[in-house]
Amino acid sequence: MILVNDLRPGMSFEENNDLFRVLDISRNKTARSQMNIKVKVKNLRTGTMTEIGYTAGDKVEQAILDKKTMQYLYDSGDGLVFMDTDSYEQIEIQKARLEWELNFLKENDSVTITFYGVEIIGIELPDKVALKVVQADPAVKGDTATNALKNATLETGLEIRVPLFITEGEMVLVSTEDGKYSSRA
Repeated sequence: MILVNDLRPGMSFEENNDLFRVLDISRNKTARSQMNIKVKVKNLRTGTMTEIGYTAGDKVEQAILDKKTMQYLYDSGDGLVFMDTDSYEQIEIQKARLEWELNFLKENDSVTITFYGVEIIGIELPDKVALKVVQADPAVKGDTATNALKNATLETGLEIRVPLFITEGEMVLVSTEDGKYSSRA
């Protein structure tokens, strides 16, 4: 057990069979009452964000999360198969849990998978990923008065907006946080 007074951003805890990661914490102390603590958290199982209120002295169960670097092998139809490169152990994660991450995964990519005991919580992608442009709209001559962008489709099927000078076959860096073009690779 850990006191809520000791919670810091980035820490994980379990309460009522839910697993939370602390995003932000605020403390409010008035002269007549105990300190009120508001913790902004992300539910690691559902992905929802909420705010939970506590009073000073409340305790929560600290959650220890394990992280392993694994290699993405292939798509098995309804799931994605990853392999631990040290032990060659393979795990499968359902596609429904990785809808956003599918936009950035290519075979043989390394990702970090987070575990809570034997339960798979999710995967962490690098900040930016290099992907190949497989289709790009033609640039329109004279359309350069401002920061002009055109549509492009990447090798994973993700559609993004890129500058006019990007052509088919080029490698571009894409932010995994918002799915936007970052630069040439």
